[in-house]
Amino acid sequence: MPVADVLPEFAPAFPFERFNPMQAETLPALLETEENVVVSAPTASGKTAVAEVAISKVLDRGGTALFLAPLRALTNEKESEWERFEELGYSVYVVTGERDLNSRRAERADVLVMTPEKADSATRKHDSRRYGFVTDVDCVVIDEVHLLDADRRGSVLEVTISRLRRLCDPRIVALSATMTNIEDVAEWLDAPPDATFAFGEKYRPVPLNADVKTYSHGENAFADKYRRLYRALDLAEPHLREDGQALVFVSSRQDTVQAAKKTRDELAERDIPVGARGDYDFHNEASDLNNNTLRQSVLDGVGFHHAGLSREDKNRVEAWFREGKLAILFSTSTLAWGVNLPARCVVIRDTKLHDPLEGEVDMSPLDVLQMLGRAGRPGYDDQGYAWVIADRSDADKYRRLLRDGKEIESRLAESLDAHLNAEIAMGTLRDLDDVLDWLETTFYYVRAQAAPDRYEAAGSLREQASSALRGLVDRGFVEMDEDLRVSATPLGRLASRFYLRLDTARHFADLAEAASDVDLTERDVLTAVAGAGEFDSVNARTDERDAVRAVLGEANEPATILDVDLDAGQRKVLAILEASMRGTTPAELQSDAWVIRQNAMRLLAALQAFLDEFDGSRGANLARRVEARVEHGISASAVGLTAVDGVGSGRASKLAAEGFATPGDLIDAGVDGLVDAGLSEGVAERVRDSAAELPAIDVEWGEFPETIAHGDNEMCEVTVHNSAGGTRAGVRVTVNDVEMSSTDSYLGEETLPVGVFGGDAEELEFAIEVTFPELPLQPVVATRSVAVV
Repeated sequence: MPVADVLPEFAPAFPFERFNPMQAETLPALLETEENVVVSAPTASGKTAVAEVAISKVLDRGGTALFLAPLRALTNEKESEWERFEELGYSVYVVTGERDLNSRRAERADVLVMTPEKADSATRKHDSRRYGFVTDVDCVVIDEVHLLDADRRGSVLEVTISRLRRLCDPRIVALSATMTNIEDVAEWLDAPPDATFAFGEKYRPVPLNADVKTYSHGENAFADKYRRLYRALDLAEPHLREDGQALVFVSSRQDTVQAAKKTRDELAERDIPVGARGDYDFHNEASDLNNNTLRQSVLDGVGFHHAGLSREDKNRVEAWFREGKLAILFSTSTLAWGVNLPARCVVIRDTKLHDPLEGEVDMSPLDVLQMLGRAGRPGYDDQGYAWVIADRSDADKYRRLLRDGKEIESRLAESLDAHLNAEIAMGTLRDLDDVLDWLETTFYYVRAQAAPDRYEAAGSLREQASSALRGLVDRGFVEMDEDLRVSATPLGRLASRFYLRLDTARHFADLAEAASDVDLTERDVLTAVAGAGEFDSVNARTDERDAVRAVLGEANEPATILDVDLDAGQRKVLAILEASMRGTTPAELQSDAWVIRQNAMRLLAALQAFLDEFDGSRGANLARRVEARVEHGISASAVGLTAVDGVGSGRASKLAAEGFATPGDLIDAGVDGLVDAGLSEGVAERVRDSAAELPAIDVEWGEFPETIAHGDNEMCEVTVHNSAGGTRAGVRVTVNDVEMSSTDSYLGEETLPVGVFGGDAEELEFAIEVTFPELPLQPVVATRSVAVV
């Protein structure tokens, strides 16, 4: 069926001219009805085109489409791939991190691309100006809806879809690899039978021969990797000798590189004819690669692919593999989800992987099936071959998976209280009846009815909801009155806003409340974050523990004010954060540092808000400065430079090295001084202007006495004046380190009454401290001494 006949206006947006039989069967439901649609089909059968048809329809009507991609690494892939829509005059916008969000672009976009986690976060804030766009979508396309069954992530997708349906009731088009209980997903989404499609194996472009192979397990995990690698090469070798290609999935980015290096030697040893060193044009193309190791490897017919490669390098590797210039490609699982890159032979070398936050975990059954589905090249192969290499103890588990497939289950029960808290914090649930109504909109409710033996019976939902609600009330997240009406506390709202585990939110609140009696230190802040539940499963290998001791010192450091004792994995987190503040992370800690740092940045921002809410601006300002130091790797004395718009990590370090420490220093230097420090004139002007927009504090003591007699007292007025950019600030008055008063306001000019009392002390040291809870600026402190005579 020609695309131009079906969607003439959008034909240029499709990378082919005709719909295949699977795609054609879905067209009436997609284009001639407004029903929700569910499509389950084998991997590589062309489901992306189904998504594009649904998007084309909503664009043609002037609406907005939201595409939910299963992984963050794939959102940028879609932005690049859908430049075809951009060429037709439509805008595609990927919504990623909080700080990167351009809300104007998002509001004007025709196609939004998000992960389920980002969509969950955005819909929680739908009534804010920044995220209001999320309730204006007309169609939501869920890519890989079987992600519902994924640990941790499945419940996020489930509640996000339920929430979107309540907020704006968009059309839902859900796409999935083959799943055995598609009717449950269709019932959840209210997709009628004639809009529910279960395409079987006959729609697979190439028949699949999949099996499990075992290997001899040893005592050394490092050696086991090579045993599995040799087993993988044994399976791939017959196909490589017949000019076929092999795709081998391994557990980590580093493993793709190491396996490729070893394979180059092994292929030469086995005299397997691969490689293109005699191809002059290919040799020139390879010289343009950014990655040095990859540049050498591809000439021997061996490539690797992971999310850490540059976009240009990934594009080249994918193109060369499609063209047959690479005989064998090593990849992480990301490739299976996002890129249509089939091979005659697929081998899963590793069924376990190291998660920086969870330690060693089993690869998801969904990932396994997704990867195996890449076997067989349409138009080239009559048969695809796929193997899982597993320890003998796991072999039967994977054989059952290959034979029976995977029913999609709900994971909502595992985190019901956290999601329930989020809904109450949004104000969408106001009493127990609302809670029950909400549960009935979930996939969990459908599965509980379909498989009561695996779930609590649907009739016990009231009991489960009541139990979860009582737990939230007992822990201070929710308030409930005598009429069973519920509302979120500040603790509950902050937990939802920052996407925290509830135990972490409680931990942060306890720290903030305890901090009102003591002065927090940077170590207190970092220890609170390292001890968060999000890092419970981080482990530290032996070589890493030596690096941790080098950063933190031999002995266990004093616990925080909450007496938090960190285990080895959490001390590793603490060491990575402390090293990040200094701008140098030991090599032994670098493999997990990026993931840990990214999670810590979110937690530091959350802790800043908790301190602001339950302690005050001083603790919040400290946490904000710590966050900036972890992000930019800059000294405590120069961290204020990062508050200047246009001054990132590199520029802040450069300016600090030239002797600048505060935004005021930048203003005083002027454009010429900043140019002398190495900035271009245009950048210097922007930096100076941005620095001038930050607050500039002057303290006027007025008629403050220099002496006071014993027994006398005098009331004085001190004025705190902000002569530049406005911001919220806390102003604290102390005498001899004892607080007299404090206030928190949007600071313009503040006049403070200060009492001077001639008591027993020989001298009174008055201090006015101004702190900025939302900016990484050092506190401004002004002092005045009064002698008691």
